[in-house]
Amino acid sequence: PALRKPDPMSDKKNKPLKPKARLPRGFVDRSADDIRASDKMIAKIREVYERYGFDPVETPMFEYTDCLGKFLPDTDRPNAGVFSVMDDDEQWMSLRYDLTAPLARYVAENINDIQLPFRSYRAGYVFRNEKPGPGRFRQFMQFDADTVGAPGVQADAEMCMMMADTMEALGIARGDYVIRVNNRKALDGVMEAVGLGGEAHAARRLTVLRAIDKLDKFGVEGVRLLLGKGRWDGGAQGQGDFTQGADLDEKQGEEILKFLNGEFTLHGEAGAELQKLEQIFKDCDYGSDRIRIDPSVVRGLEYYTGMVYEAELLFDVTNEKGEKVQFGSVGGGGRYDGLVSRFTGRDVPATGFSIGVSRLMTALKNLGKLGESATMAPVLVTVMDGEGEALGRYQKMVQDLRNAAIRAAMYQGNWKKFGNQLKYADRRGCPIALIQGSEERANGKLQIKDLIEGRKQAEAISSNEQWRETRPGQYEIDEADMVVEIRKLLAEQAKLDG
Repeated sequence: PALRKPDPMSDKKNKPLKPKARLPRGFVDRSADDIRASDKMIAKIREVYERYGFDPVETPMFEYTDCLGKFLPDTDRPNAGVFSVMDDDEQWMSLRYDLTAPLARYVAENINDIQLPFRSYRAGYVFRNEKPGPGRFRQFMQFDADTVGAPGVQADAEMCMMMADTMEALGIARGDYVIRVNNRKALDGVMEAVGLGGEAHAARRLTVLRAIDKLDKFGVEGVRLLLGKGRWDGGAQGQGDFTQGADLDEKQGEEILKFLNGEFTLHGEAGAELQKLEQIFKDCDYGSDRIRIDPSVVRGLEYYTGMVYEAELLFDVTNEKGEKVQFGSVGGGGRYDGLVSRFTGRDVPATGFSIGVSRLMTALKNLGKLGESATMAPVLVTVMDGEGEALGRYQKMVQDLRNAAIRAAMYQGNWKKFGNQLKYADRRGCPIALIQGSEERANGKLQIKDLIEGRKQAEAISSNEQWRETRPGQYEIDEADMVVEIRKLLAEQAKLDG
């Protein structure tokens, strides 16, 4: 029989498809500069927390789902807003949605071993199974501090004062921030008054809390819509996404709005606690320019039982629509006396504060408080001969620089294309390149190329011939003086840069 010709189309069909490289929606990659800036910021926050006598603790990213509890504001999504998997023992586990619920589990599990009041701080990523959008991510970092086992308002006052001190430690001036405080017991009284008390109305209360929490974002009219039937993002029916409201009648909605506008008198336990709080602030010289009582602060999570507070930045930024808006909240927290007792059945009062690290970083960039990365790119040791014993000599140079605490790297690409090595150094921003060919090696010499000075000199050179003749920023030294000469040149570059 005649041989069949191979079908090229058949080969294409059988060829495995290459996966498309793509980032999941609602997640971001982080650059070296972002990571270093974040580390620097976290270190400053940590200094304040440590000064207040808090100790670090770390919990895993996964918790058993029933231990996290159903406290998320976004309960209308699958898995109640969390990412969940079933373990091989058929128990559900979820990625943590905040750092507070895992702390409650940790305290309950170790209640006989830890010293109460237990003062701790934690930094880590949290995850929300929410619809992503501009500025709304599914993974973000929080930095929390909590006091567990302290029932008095002085613990709440200390949280607020610590947050004010943290803002200033980060370089945010007075007048550019305020810590706003309220008592959820006052709002609970209003909820009772409009007929939303009791367990049967828990879901609607949560919808009301979520609506009030959007006051700074949508204004009074936006909150009025969310307290009623709901709100269209586009401003009119059928435009944009629709957010279902709490379905309150007009009278109920107006009572809530009056409360937010301060048209109420604080009585009973809520009023007494806020008065004590104000007195502590006054005694410690924290004026209303730093911390103030504000009835519109409610926080969107159901587990808060008393004081709630929010750190707000007051300066203006331009949003994605080109409008000038106040930057807004960068963190918040409150008292959650019932979270630990879910596990233990015993009353364990607690209060805490959470900073949104990514959002605070954006704020500091807007204020020019982060600056450029202070990390210098490495000194590059170029490779003129990548075979035999020469390679070991180049690596020894790199190690000698590193042992002298100088950041350094040896070129690891194709050494035969030397021009590419200098292009690599230039693109990476290396301050210095070291060059040693066979002739220099025989004479115990090294060529130092000052890439910063070389870039400046090269701007005035018009031709390749002139560039080759002048070799801008390049000079020869004794190999034995490498560390001393590199240190000296780096110091000169730093002086000129400063």
